[in-house]
Amino acid sequence: MVVANRRGMGRVGCLFTILIFAVGGYYGVNFGSVYIRYVQMKQAMQAEARLAPSISDEVIRRRLRTRADELGIPRDAQRFTIRRRSRPPEILISTEWDEIIELPFVQRTIHFKPEVRALL
Repeated sequence: MVVANRRGMGRVGCLFTILIFAVGGYYGVNFGSVYIRYVQMKQAMQAEARLAPSISDEVIRRRLRTRADELGIPRDAQRFTIRRRSRPPEILISTEWDEIIELPFVQRTIHFKPEVRALL
C-alpha cells in the first residue's frame, strides 16, 4: 500500500527538537563554564584553608591570586579577605566578583561570593 499524501510533519518535529537541544546546549556551555570556574576557585580556597596552620596569610593570598589568574577569573576576585580567629581557632577566606555572560539576545550578570572556613 502506497500513501500518496505525505505531509512531512515528523521531519519538522524532529528538526524543531534538534534546534531546541542545540540552543539549550549553547547557552548551557556558557553558563556552565562560568560555574565550573567558581567551583574550582572555591576548591582552591578550601585547599589553602586546610594548609593555613603552616603558612602565612600573604602566601595564601599569593597562591589564590595565581590560581584566579590561571582560571581567568576577573581581577575583582583577587581581593581575598583572610581572617584568623582564636576562639574557636579557625580561618575564614572569602572573595567576591561579578561575571557578565553575553549571549545572543541576552546579557546576564552573575555575582559570586565564595567563602570557606576551616579549623586551625
